Amino acid sequence: MTGEVPRSMRQQLLFLEFNEINIESALFYCSRGRLPHLHHLIDTAGLQRTTSEQRYEDLEPWIQWVTAHTGLTLAQHGVFRLGDIVGRNIPQIWEQLEQRGLKVGAVSPMNAEHRLRDPAFFIPDPWTATGITAPVGLRRLYQAISQAVNDNAQERVTLSSAAALLLGALTYARASNYLYFVRAALGARRYPWRKAMALDVLLSDVFIRQVARTQPHFATLFLNAGAHIQHHYMFCAESYRGPHRNPDWYVPSGVDPVLEVYELYDHILGAIRRRFPLARVMVATGLHQDPYTEVKYYWRLKNHEAFLRQIGVPFASVEPRMSRDFLIKCTDAAQAVAAAARLTQATAADGAPLFEVDNRGTDIFAMLVYPAAIERDFRFRIGSTEYRDLHDNVAFVALKNGEHNGTGYFLDTGAARGSVPAEFPLTEVPHRIMQALGVGGAAGQAV
Repeated sequence: MTGEVPRSMRQQLLFLEFNEINIESALFYCSRGRLPHLHHLIDTAGLQRTTSEQRYEDLEPWIQWVTAHTGLTLAQHGVFRLGDIVGRNIPQIWEQLEQRGLKVGAVSPMNAEHRLRDPAFFIPDPWTATGITAPVGLRRLYQAISQAVNDNAQERVTLSSAAALLLGALTYARASNYLYFVRAALGARRYPWRKAMALDVLLSDVFIRQVARTQPHFATLFLNAGAHIQHHYMFCAESYRGPHRNPDWYVPSGVDPVLEVYELYDHILGAIRRRFPLARVMVATGLHQDPYTEVKYYWRLKNHEAFLRQIGVPFASVEPRMSRDFLIKCTDAAQAVAAAARLTQATAADGAPLFEVDNRGTDIFAMLVYPAAIERDFRFRIGSTEYRDLHDNVAFVALKNGEHNGTGYFLDTGAARGSVPAEFPLTEVPHRIMQALGVGGAAGQAV
């Protein structure tokens, strides 16, 4: 280890990753007294903006959070897809701090690989195949969360996962939140976004319990319900002033899911600050979302392997990823070329492609991109062959309401309003973390 810091000089830093939250929109609710903890933090610490990539195609959370964790731009770290961090020799903030003698922890960090020797805890996101350091009960809970998240579009939770989720909630959630989970479960069909919110409540409770139990010097918590809800329900927000409205069959009239999740995050922020009053807290969003300008559907394959076999796509294995995405692993480059060609040829009757395909040698990153309604007897073609049952093979995910903007937001309880720059590059985040913890070293460089 290099430059180990005496324990008496170490401060605890908790880094909250509220993925893609639009703080400018949250200020609308702050002005109405709805988000007191966030409002107080902005008033005392000041609101800073982070800048990231310039091309819209490069504005994805699994890119920006790698940047925030490494201090490297996309051109430098080269991680373009969710899960691609695995196997890359890119120093992340957790390893850099551990090598300087600090104990670190993480709950659900997006697109992060577990490379730590002795972490306080490390619970990966549901989409990245990497290790986990946690008690046995938390390991079971993680597996259940991963299954539920990846099968969310089909609203399918296995009995074993349901049992693990229930036991995990009873074991790791704060008792004050039990009623919240019951209400979310009972209202899941009418208010489906509350399932994502319930998951974030559970993750935040796990974070609070693990931080209290292990006392790390640095720990991160990633929450994604806000991003999910903005993507799919921003047109319902009271803060939205655009021309679009979601239909009543999609969201009950008068309901504001965006306010609900902002209030939840405000509650989580307040709970963490009360539980750890001496800790320095940083909040970052990575990027944010603006209202989308059109109407667009999101679809997800129900059974990826069965569908690919049905349409003649060769593969060795398939790994579902977030929402519309999936990874096809092939036996060799020739099979990958054949699989990519087959998917690329799939077109709807209106001529629109069904899939976006990225052939990466021996595996393919694919996305179901058809943007319109998929009704019964929906027809598509691959070469001279026509297929008629796409409707039975896909699950409706959502209507797109929000799109990415490369500007993010940053708040720091260790800063004073007026004493910090209004804007800085996202690559600077690891340096700020190290500086706050009193350790040296250049972010993004091996130590």
